[in-house]
Amino acid sequence: MRIAVLGAGMVGRTIAADLSAFFDVTAVDKNAGSLALCKQRNPSVTVMPFDFSVPTALAEILKPFELVVVAVPGFLGFEVLKQVIMAGKNTVDISFSSEDALQLDALAREQQVTAIVDCGVAPGMSNLVLGRYNEEMSVDAFECYVGGLPKFRKKPFEYKAPFSPVDVIEEYTRPARVMENGYMVTRDALTETELMEFDGIGTLEAFNTDGLRSLLNTMRHIPNMKEKTLRYPGHAELITALQRSGFFDKDEIMCEGTAISPLKYTTAVLFKEWALLPGEEEFTVMKIVVKGEQNGRRKTVEYALLDHYDTHTQTTSMARSTGYTCTAAVHLLAKKLFAEPGVFPPEKIGKYESCFSFVLQHLKERNVVWTKKEW
Repeated sequence: MRIAVLGAGMVGRTIAADLSAFFDVTAVDKNAGSLALCKQRNPSVTVMPFDFSVPTALAEILKPFELVVVAVPGFLGFEVLKQVIMAGKNTVDISFSSEDALQLDALAREQQVTAIVDCGVAPGMSNLVLGRYNEEMSVDAFECYVGGLPKFRKKPFEYKAPFSPVDVIEEYTRPARVMENGYMVTRDALTETELMEFDGIGTLEAFNTDGLRSLLNTMRHIPNMKEKTLRYPGHAELITALQRSGFFDKDEIMCEGTAISPLKYTTAVLFKEWALLPGEEEFTVMKIVVKGEQNGRRKTVEYALLDHYDTHTQTTSMARSTGYTCTAAVHLLAKKLFAEPGVFPPEKIGKYESCFSFVLQHLKERNVVWTKKEW
């Protein structure tokens, strides 16, 4: 099977390398440096330059491929996904665009395409877990806590971005939608900060971010749902100070006769400040909590992940936990273990026990190990 991986960034390269052991893989990106790194990591991966700012040209280059992975930046994701579906290609998407991918469901059905979207770690594994236990119990509460952090803390931010600072800032500025007592309410991002303890890490802070995405539509019957981002304590206060001071404003201001967008300037500064250095160790920490009733009794299920930078392959934990969830979904499609036409967020995949178990086993084989507790 020939597979195209659209986007050769940190996660895209990890996906391409993992899939190349089983399939004929081509990595597609406009960045020659990213393509070179992809080829260096795994010489069996074919590389192809392409500018995704002209997504309508995708149809021609996608003709030879049977399956497509969309791993482009979020601001490009929706249109690229649309073009992939229009080209009639089954796809797994991790672009996490701000648009609602379910808008493309009718198009996917018309094209007889299966599109699994938001298939990373969060969103992704969080949805998969909720989808599974929604089938087994009457769920009334769902909580997800997730963060990717550097092992060694450096002031002032004590943070390194495993993906583009633009996407991180978007996470910090977009209002957070949560479900409370059966109603969807909106909270400012970075608010309702709480301290939490994690084994092997210590104290982290959790704050509101808009991470529920498709669950707000597909799981509306669950009265209480929230997702919070994890950082070292004090990070939210620092980011809030920048936001309130105008550093994230998009509108241009004049500076010594030159018009400049504060957001673009801030992003350029943070790109350097937050960049992971080659070989820099980091980790991904996550906790998923599902509460409800089963057979007339209260039940709580907790899934936890603590994944570290892989020094042997020099792969970040965020690329591993996100990328390998994606490649698990690719194998689901390739093996026809899931083949319904339409657009499917992971909760619609996790409802099937066979698919859920397959993904967990796929991750375990790559040493991304989820631990489960229930009481």
